[in-house]
Amino acid sequence: MRGMDYRWLEALEAVITLGNFERASTALFISQSAVSQRIKQLEKYLAQPVLIREQPPKPTVVGKKLLGLYHRVQLLEDELVPELTNNQLDKPLTISIATNADSLATWLLPSLESVLTTRNIELKLAVLNEKRAIEKLKSGEVTGAISLESRPIPGCQADYLGRVDYVCVANPKFFARHFTNGVNIESLKVAPGVAYDQHDNQHQQFLKKHFNLLPEDVRIHRVASSEAFVTMAVKGMAYCLIPRFQIETELETGQLVDILPGFLSSYRIYWHHWQLESGVLEEVTQSIVSFAQKVLSS
Repeated sequence: MRGMDYRWLEALEAVITLGNFERASTALFISQSAVSQRIKQLEKYLAQPVLIREQPPKPTVVGKKLLGLYHRVQLLEDELVPELTNNQLDKPLTISIATNADSLATWLLPSLESVLTTRNIELKLAVLNEKRAIEKLKSGEVTGAISLESRPIPGCQADYLGRVDYVCVANPKFFARHFTNGVNIESLKVAPGVAYDQHDNQHQQFLKKHFNLLPEDVRIHRVASSEAFVTMAVKGMAYCLIPRFQIETELETGQLVDILPGFLSSYRIYWHHWQLESGVLEEVTQSIVSFAQKVLSS
């Protein structure tokens, strides 16, 4: 059987990225009917649709998988071709990573310092919770993802990074104001907590597990910034679940206190990436894994 023509995938990617067939034809320097014909040839080859033909067009499930394949091929070509031709181009290699906010605020960027300062890289970060990050890798939108999932998706590898221990903290004045009679169901219904966004249910799960409190029973601020969690806790605006290693100084100096000693919310995190990496991609993986395993709990 004849293999797939990557010009078909190029047309699919252009239509999805640019939003319609007309702009795709302009970008590819071919006629609009030629773009349409390439999409039809791809669908005939697969015997199923790759596009949902609405405005703007959207990829089907199969279309998303093909886009992921095409993005991988593009990245591998960008890295390999200059090496094979001995022609180091000025164009940077794009590395896309899906990460949770806590990793970004603490250890992720330091882990990439050497690679980013010695290699011609353009870094793109998608800040998502750990469960959503893996979906970006499945669709090919990122080259690596930090996730709670230990099982790798097909074609990928999952490396263990370490354990993140979250402690429930507040500043002393907040604690005295809201928890005079102790941290209990009644006080937790009144004291405001913090969550990252509508997809972040860590705080609610913590209260449900230890106090059998439902989400509708508590007050939650939504603040899409890991650094802001620390600020809100230190300033006495709320109590928060924060990674211990992120607030070691604040705990040592008494700016924050652990309001529930012995109660931890712990997660094991993994770095998901493509198999058979080489060159810069392999360097990125080695940097992330080795650095994380040094700073995170085992």
